[in-house]
Formats: sequence, C-alpha cells, structure tokens
Amino acid sequence: MSDMLVKLYDLPEDAQTACPRDESVQIRRAMAPDKFRVVEWVKQNSGTNAAGECEACFAHTPVSMYIAVRGKEIIGYACYDAIAPDFFGPTRVSMAEQGKGIGKALLFNCLQAMKEKGYAYAIIGSVTGAKTFYEKTVNAIEIPGSCPGIYRDYLGGEA
Repeated sequence: MSDMLVKLYDLPEDAQTACPRDESVQIRRAMAPDKFRVVEWVKQNSGTNAAGECEACFAHTPVSMYIAVRGKEIIGYACYDAIAPDFFGPTRVSMAEQGKGIGKALLFNCLQAMKEKGYAYAIIGSVTGAKTFYEKTVNAIEIPGSCPGIYRDYLGGEA
C-alpha cells in the first residue's frame, strides 16, 4: 500500500478530454447539496474511512471531488486534497460500472483540477490493487518507503 507520484505537467494528451464511453454518464464536480447522498454512497461502497475523507472535500471551495452519475444515480467518485493537500483519493466506481472509462475520467478530472490549482505533482495515497492502472494511465511511479505513509497514525479499521 505504497503511495505513487504523478507528474501533473506531463499528463497524457487525452487527460483534458477523457470521458466515459457511456454517454449517459456525466462526470461533474460534487456540489454542497450533494453532500449527504454522496457521503452515504461512499460509506456503503468504500467504507467509513473513505467517507470521512470524502466529507472533508465538501469543506473546500470549490468542492474537491468529482462524481460520476447517470441521471440521479451515483456510480462513482474521486477525491483530491482530502487527507492532505496534493493527495488524490479515495476513489471508487461501482462494480457494475467498472471497465467503462469512468474511473479514468474521474482521475483525469481530479488531476486537471490539481494542476490548475498550481500543483506540479500529485500523490496517489495508499495504492493497493490499482497500481498497474495508475502506471499505465498516468505514468505514476511508486514512492519508495511510503508505506504506511500519511495513514500511519489513523485509528484503524478498513482503509
């Protein structure tokens, strides 16, 4: 569960135009009125720790989270600046919607927002099963000695 590093000044060319393959899916920045529905969805799909980080994103202006929706149904989310400035994550796409470009579109929206905020690099915190995805999608590299990283002192439970 090491952290990974992404060069925001060297993102792939399609980063600004990444869209899900399903045109009925909209990627948009979460809004304050979305807070309770989104936090509950994150809690159910990612756990209480991720829900805590998600809730922190609603304290920022603008909200530092993008959501994927089909109509009024939430199908994914991605956060940045949640646990600390310059960190990407947590993120999740519902199991039924994975493999459709939604996670990539959420990632690119967050990384573009971080780049526009003035960051040169983004840290992807505590990467577990998606290491290959981040390596292929944004040329992320593992940060040596970063496990457990920023999460070393949290109270525990599921990450």
